[in-house]
Amino acid sequence: MCAHVMVAEDDEKQARLARVYLESERHHVVVVRDGRDALEYIRRSRPDLVVLDVMMPRVDGLDVVRVLRSSEGELTGLPVLMLTARSTEDDLLLGLDLGADDYLTKPYSPRELVARVRALLRRTAGRDDPGATPVLSVGAVTVDPVRHLVTVEGRPVECTAGEFRLLAALAEQPERVFSRRQLLHELHGIDRFVSSRTVDAHVMNLRRKIETSAGRPSRLVTVYGVGYKLTAGPDRG
Repeated sequence: MCAHVMVAEDDEKQARLARVYLESERHHVVVVRDGRDALEYIRRSRPDLVVLDVMMPRVDGLDVVRVLRSSEGELTGLPVLMLTARSTEDDLLLGLDLGADDYLTKPYSPRELVARVRALLRRTAGRDDPGATPVLSVGAVTVDPVRHLVTVEGRPVECTAGEFRLLAALAEQPERVFSRRQLLHELHGIDRFVSSRTVDAHVMNLRRKIETSAGRPSRLVTVYGVGYKLTAGPDRG
């Protein structure tokens, strides 16, 4: 699957390594050196996926994600893979909380970078597949895999690629309880890549978007000691 990938990385060696490995997968790769140039390039050229370093001059990677996720149109759902040297859990979860789809902690294997990019592209490719799963409805929540659209009570809700994939998996089997491990597999295919806190971060973000009250969820419900399930919530009758 060839794609247009933008890499935002101010470390010349890291940027060169990422370019070489991604181009070996036949991707078209463009490298920029700071967050401001990243935003300008994204708006101008609309890449298929962004690999984004957190620590960059002028505008850092977290602020780039904030801008993308607060924008309108197709940029809101642009797949974002973050690269971070910050190893604390809070810093890693902040990127996901802002709307990043995945992250890698430096130092990382270039082959793992390629695998993560491949997985993200595979998950987003189904948006235009006419043979994709029909529209899924669970109470007031609908998930349309073909148009990559989520609505709640008829109102469109913007989701990142990771949030969408998780919600679609839950909507395919409403009332089924999924463990974090099962949801990690739905998100990434190879669950050794990420921690279960990735799932928790996506769930927290989704609750803000689909629940009447994120603090008292009635649709995306926690089953304590097991995992999560999607229910018809307050709309069941």
